[in-house]
Amino acid sequence: MPTAYSKRQSALRQALSARKIDALVITHPPDWYYLTGFTGEAGALVVGRNKTTLITDGRFITQGKDETTGVQIIQHKSGLFSAVGEFLQQARVRHAGFDPAQLTVAQHGSLRKAAGARCALKQTSGLVLALRTNKDSLELAQMRKAAILASEVVEHAIGLLKPGVRELEIAAEIDFQMRRGGASGPAFESIVAFGKRAALPHARPTSKRLRKNELVVLDLGVILAHYCSDITRTVYVGTAPQRVREWYKAVLEAQTAAIVAVRSGVTCGEVDAAARTTLAGYRLDRYFVHSTGHGLGLEVHEDPRVARGQKARLEPGTVITIEPGVYVPGVGGIRIEDDVAVHEDRSEILTRSPRDFIEL
Repeated sequence: MPTAYSKRQSALRQALSARKIDALVITHPPDWYYLTGFTGEAGALVVGRNKTTLITDGRFITQGKDETTGVQIIQHKSGLFSAVGEFLQQARVRHAGFDPAQLTVAQHGSLRKAAGARCALKQTSGLVLALRTNKDSLELAQMRKAAILASEVVEHAIGLLKPGVRELEIAAEIDFQMRRGGASGPAFESIVAFGKRAALPHARPTSKRLRKNELVVLDLGVILAHYCSDITRTVYVGTAPQRVREWYKAVLEAQTAAIVAVRSGVTCGEVDAAARTTLAGYRLDRYFVHSTGHGLGLEVHEDPRVARGQKARLEPGTVITIEPGVYVPGVGGIRIEDDVAVHEDRSEILTRSPRDFIEL
């Protein structure tokens, strides 16, 4: 019975055949994990018309054999890309694809030289990523678990907020709770931003201490069994002034409008526009300085981009974030983010933390 990995390899071979490519050289670890289950961090996967081969060094030979099925394992003892080129030459591959975003100029040169004049190297961007965009039922089940764990961690972190605590302390506790919950680690460096620093969308934790009457932005994600989640919550420590309440109301309405717009067949630009139009109604759209969301899966940032003017259409199995925000320099920022899966006839919010405005 075909495994999920063999089915994915078959789907990739169909895409290669349509482009008249005999083999694809894959050097991005999330891509080769998706296709084979191999979790090592060094090597190259070559998916040919009838065979899949992993070329790696001595550190990962046993691991490759243990983690994969039906994959030829070859150990290289010199340069990786020279070995890959030699393999393509020996296999008499005439047209080999590669993703230019995954190779340096020097690596391409080594591959080109070793493959020989009879092997044409063709740029083929994003073939595996395109397959990864549409998650199967097993992947979606795992992403639900990752989203739920992230939701539990952010709620735990909110419970620790009190005047005097430092951003770095909260960030450390967040990472601890992730691993305690079974995660292999954070999907990205957790964002913990107090007060004026909450106006920085990607603020890194510092030694700043929390004071009363400040906004707090918490943005975190876990990697659980290889799959990522991403959630943001904003709270206020103290009694919030009316303008902060209004800003939060606007961001929540913008996020809700964007989530409602998420359905199969809708363009990513239309989802983004739903959030921006709502914020424009509050005259806050000029404080929304990033896209509404992004794809999510084996990596925390994948296709598609949920941004202004994007024409890509959502399809069943796609998981995206919805995360509008308002950032007012010198005051603070508000962002609310959840993970949303697209199904044929509906959408599903994977994250489970309440979105109501919280004053501590």
